[in-house]
This record gives sequence, structure tokens and C-alpha cells, in this order.
Amino acid sequence: MVAVGIVSLAVAMGIGRFAFTPLLPLMLRDGTINAGAGADWAASNYIGYLIGALTAARMGRHVVRTLRLALVGVVASTALPAVVHGLLLGAALRWAAGVFSAWVLVLASSLCLAELARHGAGRLGAWIYTGVGIGIALTGIVTWLGGLQPAWLLWLELGAMAAIGTAYTIVRLPPGGDTLGVGGAAAPSSRAQKHTALVICYGTFGFGYIVPATFLPALARGQVDNPLVFGLTWPVFGIAAAVSVALVARALSSAPRRRVWAVAQGVMALGTALPVLTHDLWSLALSAVLVGGTFMIATMAGLQLARELVPHNPTPLLARMTSAFAAGQIAGPLLVRVLDLQQVTSMDATTLASAIAAVLLAVTATGLWRGR
Repeated sequence: MVAVGIVSLAVAMGIGRFAFTPLLPLMLRDGTINAGAGADWAASNYIGYLIGALTAARMGRHVVRTLRLALVGVVASTALPAVVHGLLLGAALRWAAGVFSAWVLVLASSLCLAELARHGAGRLGAWIYTGVGIGIALTGIVTWLGGLQPAWLLWLELGAMAAIGTAYTIVRLPPGGDTLGVGGAAAPSSRAQKHTALVICYGTFGFGYIVPATFLPALARGQVDNPLVFGLTWPVFGIAAAVSVALVARALSSAPRRRVWAVAQGVMALGTALPVLTHDLWSLALSAVLVGGTFMIATMAGLQLARELVPHNPTPLLARMTSAFAAGQIAGPLLVRVLDLQQVTSMDATTLASAIAAVLLAVTATGLWRGR
């Protein structure tokens, strides 16, 4: 189940969810999209991710079936931008990719963590989250090495990669396990209320990481207009994510999940603050390492903590946290757009949004560390 989790998250999150980030500068170069439409495509994906998170809990009785459907949907929504023309259709595909990737994250987490716990291998659960970083790194490397190709061809190549991973996952999923690991009674409402602070912290994490995750390649392109240079930021982001999760899974498997999450969120705050100081390439590269090296640790630790708190049925809490995360990442680009229109300070909108995100991440990291 570890391999199933790694591959499914690599396909859904690393490729389907985040393919647009490294491809956006190339699509702008090709003239197939403009900056405003790019923002709309990103917002559509975030809205789809929110809807997917809100509806994932309802899929608890059909986990394996829905997981297969969602993975196939990821493949289609990744490959179709290569042949579908029109800004509205492209936005609709990014919306669908958001819905499907949220379903995969919640359901694959529930299924794989439950199966590993059932076989007494719960500590191996952290390893499945290396899949997101691996997928991001593969996506970044493909778009980096193929940066001189037209963007539509890269969409097709990434869709083919997603199809290979999906075929592997579907074959390896347990047959007839539709209620596996996520059945049982719902968590009492009094206990659910106790987790509201964690949901808020997870939503703040979504807001804080999305600003650098969305705009780092574009900021790097502003420094060097060479895809073999600015394109490196995304592979670095993904490699840092995969390596950091593997290190934590190996060295800190018994550490309290809340403390691991707090440290990750604090380091992310530092990485988010770097572009506030300077947009030099060294700063953007270090920001990619610090944010990329912690965002999946925070994801892993947060979702593992949810399972610890509600072991009999974690799916509703996982869905709430993922919904808050999705709402936070919708707020990030919207804040950049509002700040860009208002011009409230001498800072550019991305820099000011990064400063706000860094402060919120630092505050919630402190709360997580001190919380009982």
C-alpha cells in the first residue's frame, strides 16, 4: 500500500494538481494564454480543489471505486489541454483537475493509512506523502528539459506520465475494498469542535504556501528569461518536498505529529519571507527549497494527526482540513490580485502577499508548538 499511495499522490497532486505552475510561463511565452487568463485557470483549479475536498467525505462508502474514477479524471484533465482550445474550456479542465486531485488526496490517505495501521505498519504511512514531491519533481524536470518545446506538447507528455501511474495504481488497489479504513460511525460533534484550531492552522498553511508555489517560477522568469534557468525552481521545489518527507519518515517517525507540523510551518514562514527581502535568484531558489521542503511535511503531519485524533473514521476531519487548505489557497492568489489593483504600498502585490503569509504562518506555527 505504500507504493500505491506514493504513485497515486504523484499522479494526482504532483502532475494533475501542479502541472500548470511550471507550464504557465511557457504558455505565456507561446501566447496561448495571457496573465489574466492564467490567474483564472489557477483560481478554477483552487475552486475545484475546494469542491473536491468538501465532497470527499461523502465518498467514504465507495473509496476504491471513487479513487479509480478520480485517477482517470486526473489523466484526462491533464492531457486534454493539449488538444482543447479556448480559455473557458481550459479553465473547466483545471477545475476538474482540482476536484479529482482532492478526492485522491483524501481517499488515498484514508485507504493507505488505514491499511498500514491494520497490518501494524502505521509508521510507514509517512512515506506515501513523498509521492507529491516525486510527482512535482518529475513534472518540473519534464517541463525544464522540454522547455523549448511548445507547451501543448508538454501537456500531452505529462498526461501520458499520469496514465502510466494510474494504470499501475488501479491494478494494485485492493478489490472489493470500498469501505476499507473509512467506515464506522461519524465522530461526535463535540470532538469535531475541538479540532477547529487545527483546521484553521491547516487553512493558514494552504494560504501561506500557495503564494510562493504559484509565483516563484514567474518571479524567476522576471530575473532570467531562459526556461533552462527559471524552469529549475519547480524541480527544486519538488525534490526538496520528496527528500524532506523521506528524511522525516526515517528519522522522526516517532516524534509528535503536532510538533513536526509546527516546525515545518515555521520553516515555511522563513521561506515565504525571503522574496520579501529580495527577488534575486539565490533568494528564490532558497525559498523554493524551504517552502518545497516543508509543505509536504506539514501536509503529512497534519493528516497523520487527524487520523490519530479520530482513528475510527478520519475521513470527515481529513475533508474539513483539506477544505480549509483549499479555501486558504484560493485566498492567496485573490489577495495578490486585490493588492495589485489597490496598490496600497510601494511593494508589489506578490511581495506584500508574501509578507502577510509569512506572518500568519509564523503565528500558527507558534500556536501548534504550544498547543496541547
